Amino acid sequence: MKRVPTIYFDRAYLDYTRLYKIERCSAYFMVRAKSNTKFRRMYSNKVDKLTGIRCDQIGKLSGFYTSQEYPEKLRKVKYYDKESNRTFIFLTNNMKVTAEEVALLYKKRWQVELFFKWVKQHLKIKSFWGTSENAVKIQIYCAISAYEILQVLGISLLDKTPINELFMNIDYSNVKELDYNQLSLSLF
Repeated sequence: MKRVPTIYFDRAYLDYTRLYKIERCSAYFMVRAKSNTKFRRMYSNKVDKLTGIRCDQIGKLSGFYTSQEYPEKLRKVKYYDKESNRTFIFLTNNMKVTAEEVALLYKKRWQVELFFKWVKQHLKIKSFWGTSENAVKIQIYCAISAYEILQVLGISLLDKTPINELFMNIDYSNVKELDYNQLSLSLF
């Protein structure tokens, strides 16, 4: 049976019964493990510690309830991220990808989550007018475009630059101020 794309979860959604249902549906999953996860290693794959991978192990859950909820083999990848100075532990049923890919895929998942957090904070989309993939993309693109236009206009509010020039490749960090005799708002 052909497997479907990987489903990613944060550790807050760690539910071994659900993961086993995903496994039985021939889908892959990847989840951050909780710090108290009991795991019995059966064997280890070789790792290059220079990549940040600390271990890549195949084994089974060894907790009483968790081993009943998920009785199959799992893969545990431990990754140290130099940028954040943190260690992450991932569990997955995908034995085909490399340990580096496991860490990278989860990092990409986090970037998607940050994007949607930004969308919720800045774009104020209350509901979608359409539910197809294309309709959602169009509404998000329109909202981002409107946001960018408002940002450019907000920065250039007191600028004498013609509006058609505002949207060309210009360094917006160096906006020309009007040369009026106004009070300075600087604190020093």
